[in-house]
Amino acid sequence: MEEPEGPRPANRFQPPVIDRWGVEELRAYIAELREEIARAEREIAKRDATKAAADLFFRKPG
Repeated sequence: MEEPEGPRPANRFQPPVIDRWGVEELRAYIAELREEIARAEREIAKRDATKAAADLFFRKPG
């Protein structure tokens, strides 16, 4: 699912207050963060591949 285009919020990540969370809640939070990092890394890889393909296509012969 793609996010809608438009202006991005200035600060998209608002870390929660975790002072009173239990160990299992903290582990679940870490798992969620790792999933989000993996999602961001997949998006970076996809964009890098698109850029590499465009660079190859538009490369000047020589």
